[in-house]
Amino acid sequence: MQPQYQMGYDRAITVFSPDGRLYQVEYAREAVKRGTTAVGIKCNEGIVLIVDKRVSSRLLEPSSIEKIFRIDEHIGVASSGLVGDARALVDRARVESQINRVSYDEKIDVETLAKKLCDHMQVYTQFGGARPYGTALLIVGISDGEPRLFETDPSGTLLEYKATGIGTGRPAVMKTFDEEFDPSMSCSDAIMLGLKALHAATEGKFDVNTVEIGIIVKEDELFRKMGKDEVKQYVDRFEAE
Repeated sequence: MQPQYQMGYDRAITVFSPDGRLYQVEYAREAVKRGTTAVGIKCNEGIVLIVDKRVSSRLLEPSSIEKIFRIDEHIGVASSGLVGDARALVDRARVESQINRVSYDEKIDVETLAKKLCDHMQVYTQFGGARPYGTALLIVGISDGEPRLFETDPSGTLLEYKATGIGTGRPAVMKTFDEEFDPSMSCSDAIMLGLKALHAATEGKFDVNTVEIGIIVKEDELFRKMGKDEVKQYVDRFEAE
C-alpha cells in the first residue's frame, strides 16, 4: 500500500509531490537500475565501452541482443534499461548527427550531441500524456583530440566521467573504478579493468557470448564494435589472470 503522502503524486508526470519529487522520473530511474550493466572507461589512447548482455535463455541468439550502438563514425553509445527506448534515442542521435553534417559540413561534437539528447529526454518530464524514457546512455567520442565520456539519465541530467557504469551492477562497478582507475592506462588495460568491474557486478556470470565491447582510439577517431574473436581473446586473458 502506498504511503498517504505519495497517493496521487505518482499518477502524472506534471505533478510534484509535497517534498519536491517527480515520482514518474524516479520510477524511470528504477527501470535503468534493473537493466543490464554497462561500463565506460577513458584511457590515454581513447575510450572503451563494455556491456553485459545478460543472455537469459540458452535458446536465445546472443547476437540478437544489441546494447552498444554506433551513432556516427566518431561516436558510440551503450545503453541500460528499456531497450526499445534506447533504440528510439539512438535513432534520434543518428538523425541529429547527419543533420549537423548536412548543415555545417562537419561531424557533430560529442558534447553537443549529448546535450541535444538530454534536452529531448528532459522534455518528456514536463508534460502529460507521455512518460519519461526508461533508459540511461553512456555516450563516448573524440572531441578536439580528447576522449569524452558522458552519462545521461531519464531526467535529462548530463554528467561527464573518467570512468562510470550504469545498470544493475553500478555500485560494484563504481567501487572497482574508485579503487583501481588510472587515467594513464592503455586501452588494453582499460578493457581488463572493465571486465574486472563487470565480473564483480555480475558475480562472475559472464562469458564471450554475453560480453560486448566497443572502442574508439584517438589515433583514427573511429568507433567500432569488437568481433567475437577479439572479445574472446580479452575474456580468455581475464579468466587466465
